[in-house]
Amino acid sequence: MESKKVTLLCGEIQNKKDKNVKIIQWEDYEQALARLCSLTSALNEAKQKKQLVQQKLQSLIQVEAESLSRLNELDEMKEKLDSRKLVMGNMSMHSKVVKGKVKKQEEQLSNDIRSLLVAGTSLSAASKRLQDARRSLAGERGYGHLRTLQRVLRTRQQYMVSQVQLLYPVRVATGQSPEQELVSFNNSIDSGNTAGSKLLDQGSLTIAGLHLTVFTKMSFFTDKEEVQRSATALGYVAHVVALMASYLQVPLRYPLRLGGSRSYIHDYAPSIEPSSSDLTSSSSVSSNSKSVEFPLLLEGQDSTRAAYAVFLLNKDIEQLLNYIGGRSLGPRHVLANLKKLLRTILSPEYIDT
Repeated sequence: MESKKVTLLCGEIQNKKDKNVKIIQWEDYEQALARLCSLTSALNEAKQKKQLVQQKLQSLIQVEAESLSRLNELDEMKEKLDSRKLVMGNMSMHSKVVKGKVKKQEEQLSNDIRSLLVAGTSLSAASKRLQDARRSLAGERGYGHLRTLQRVLRTRQQYMVSQVQLLYPVRVATGQSPEQELVSFNNSIDSGNTAGSKLLDQGSLTIAGLHLTVFTKMSFFTDKEEVQRSATALGYVAHVVALMASYLQVPLRYPLRLGGSRSYIHDYAPSIEPSSSDLTSSSSVSSNSKSVEFPLLLEGQDSTRAAYAVFLLNKDIEQLLNYIGGRSLGPRHVLANLKKLLRTILSPEYIDT
């Protein structure tokens, strides 16, 4: 069966070949041959052209590929260039900002240099003045001369204060000799015994032989002569304080109006309400000042203003003590503070301080 099928297939193929075979007559053979030759040559030329076209196409494709790669490279380079331009723009802006800051710093530096030049000029002038001052201090009228004048001035102050002490002696009324009184007073102060200081102020110390008694209350049985003696003692103390303030050239914080046993003291910021008599006496002294006068004596039944006046007087003594480098013994020790003030000024150390 299979051999029959193969035979049939071969027969069919042979029949097809026979059908495709074209029979040419002899007379047309030359023309057909020439035509075949021309077709063969045309086919060869077409093949050659095809090869040339293929070569050209390949070269064009290669050129196109290269151009595409170049375009891609150009695009990448363009992107890089744009990024570089952006960076350069940012750097340009930053450089402008830095340039502005540098310009401001240059202006500030120039101002600082001018200030330094002015300061240098001032410093040189100050140095020159300092040298002149040092030369003047080292000269005949310099620091040594000033120290000599100060010693002379303080010697003069000691002499005047000694005269005041002779006029108004502050002593301990115990019947002792003056040397023993001075020793006992110094011991009571140096020991810091508060009770001893109170005893000295309450009756043991006298000024010009008068005791200083501060009355806390006025009654019918109060000794009028004792009140008068206390007012006289306060007048003495006020006079001593005024003289010493003038000798030391110290303006008192609470000025005094001297009148013997009827002396007054001024307060520009009183802590208590003034009476009508205080306002009248104050306005009679000075119409421009707004101070209030307090009496250094007992007037009427109220002793508050007199006690406040004694307190202010002790503050003036404390001011003088602080001026010469001393310390107060307390607000209730008027005569003790006054005696310490006199003793400090009359001491030999006062001249050399």
